[in-house]
Formats: sequence, structure tokens, C-alpha cells
Amino acid sequence: MLWASPFLQPRSPDGSTKFSVNDITADHSSPESPNISGEEITRRRFLEKICIGLASLCAAILGIPLIGFVVTPIFRRTTGKWVSVGKVTDFNIGKTVNVTIIDPSPLPWAGITAKSALWLRRVNESEFIAFSANCTHLGCPVRWLADSDLFMCPCHGGVYYSDGTVAAGPPPKPLIRYDIRTVNGQVEIKTMAIPITTTS
Repeated sequence: MLWASPFLQPRSPDGSTKFSVNDITADHSSPESPNISGEEITRRRFLEKICIGLASLCAAILGIPLIGFVVTPIFRRTTGKWVSVGKVTDFNIGKTVNVTIIDPSPLPWAGITAKSALWLRRVNESEFIAFSANCTHLGCPVRWLADSDLFMCPCHGGVYYSDGTVAAGPPPKPLIRYDIRTVNGQVEIKTMAIPITTTS
């Protein structure tokens, strides 16, 4: 079978060959665009709405706790509560020891931050003193040096006397004191919010 070239057209009386582009492309029609039914469009829109809804739900699940973390402390009551740190007989006169108290109403996500460390000293049979363990410079935990009878901050060299007043270094204020009392043979301390820094 011979292949008929589109260029092998009958010659005109003047000897030239004439052909039309339409003649060449007549048999090569472009494919028709696919028809999209109304049902398919409706299905696509439904799936789009489902995706948007799921994305909004995920954003809400992640966003609500974050908003709560930021906003709750603003409205949260900071009134201190009395908590027991042990029996009166658990502490020796003249000794300064480290104790830990737990916020009685911590936030669900507070974790270890709900705990506060402090230094407790039994002065005599009935008197106790409690100091915050946070330096008033930048909030670093201070150490009690029994041999020197001083509190020392290892971060920036802050030094406090045994009564909490500043001896040397950058701390602008004495160590913060807690309210303390004895009730029914128990030593109780009143919780309070301790700022991370009090340099202002």
C-alpha cells in the first residue's frame, strides 16, 4: 500500500502545486476537553470543605492550650495558701535546710515548675525563718554555705548573710522571705509567686 503524501497534489495549469494547511491538518483534529459533570464538581467541593474543617479542628486543638497558657496567669488568683513542710521535730535548732513546697493549685501543664525550693532555718523552739532559694539578681538558685554562714549565688557571685541581707555582688535586694507558722506541731509556709528577677 502506497503512502500518499499531502505534497503530491495535482498540478495547476502553470505547473505549480497548490495545497492548503487545512488539507494537511484536516485529519488531525484536537482532542476534545473532558466533560466534568455537575456531580463531580459537587463531590470536589464537599471534599474541599472536609479538608478545611479538619484543618480548622487541628488548629483549634493546638491553639486553645496555647491561649490558655498565655491568658490564664493573668486571671489566676495568686493568693497564697498555707502548706506543711514537716513536723516541728523534723528540724534542728540552728540548722538551715533546703525544703520544697508544691503550689496547691498548679496549672495542668506546670510540671516541675509547680515546685518551689526554699531555705528553712529553725531559730529556737518555736521560731522559724524561710527564705526563697532564688537570687534577687536574676533568679538563680542560691546555696547555703554552713561553714561560712552565708548564702552564695554561683551564677554571678551574689552573697547574702545568714539573715538574707546582701553581703556582696549584684543582688539589689535581700532574699525574699516566706510567711511561716507552726500549727498543731506542723511547720507551715504560705505559698506565693516568686519573680524570676527583681532587678527592677
